[in-house]
Amino acid sequence: MAHAESLLRQLAANSTPYRDPLAVIDWGALDTAHYWLPPAALSLAGVPEFEALPETARVRTSQYEFLGVLQAALWLERIFMERVTRGLRSTASRSEYAYLLHELREEAGHSLMFLELVERSGLPLPEFPGFSPSRLGEWLGRHGRRAGPLFWLAVVIGEEVPDKLNRVLRLSPPSTINPVVRQMCALHVTDEARHIAYARSALEASIAAAGPGARFWLRPLINFLFGVFVEAFYFPRPGLYELAGLAPGRLWRRRARANPRRMEFIRQCVAPTRRLLESHGFPIRLGGE
Repeated sequence: MAHAESLLRQLAANSTPYRDPLAVIDWGALDTAHYWLPPAALSLAGVPEFEALPETARVRTSQYEFLGVLQAALWLERIFMERVTRGLRSTASRSEYAYLLHELREEAGHSLMFLELVERSGLPLPEFPGFSPSRLGEWLGRHGRRAGPLFWLAVVIGEEVPDKLNRVLRLSPPSTINPVVRQMCALHVTDEARHIAYARSALEASIAAAGPGARFWLRPLINFLFGVFVEAFYFPRPGLYELAGLAPGRLWRRRARANPRRMEFIRQCVAPTRRLLESHGFPIRLGGE
């Protein structure tokens, strides 16, 4: 408990002063003539039919793929904020209460940041922000027991999977990505590092309390949730392809799912998260393995 209190105080201190994304990002640099995901990070990178398209079509696809990432992020942060708010009622620790308020403020700032980019882009995006990729995944996130390992495993996966994609985007050459997207990713990664540290600490405590038997029944659920998050962040829905001008969307999505370069990109991005989960006794299988 002493270690947890020390960690909470350190995380809260590092969240001060607060950086408001709406105020610090150079929104005037947003440009629909730029890639918003670097070419190598596109789901169709290397697919001959896609590479043969005009660059304007590939640029627009990058923008809609990034908007799809934001939709998935908004979905997750909506669930996280609901659970953080409920957690305020149950904690008796002032350090944890203060840290949760910091996290709530940061997650709200991220969601406002995503909404701001969508509004400024001028690109039509149906189902925004009410997108939900999995009813079961959402139910587990909303109703899993907060003290239990299932909840904290879901939080760790939900924080880690998009974080690793953000880190790739942040390190991409400046010529391959719009500067506003880079700024968003850098800010998001900095805040999420604290959220992940908190979630990992809580996960370790919850697994220790649950005992080794819990791993047996948790493994299929964790693999299911991992698959949900990978699908949401790495495989655009057919409608997004069609908004980008690639029709029929289902055909392009099938091409993305069969794209070996995409699967290798995903494996590289999620490898640290898989190693973390495997260290706790939860081996993860990706589609095609």
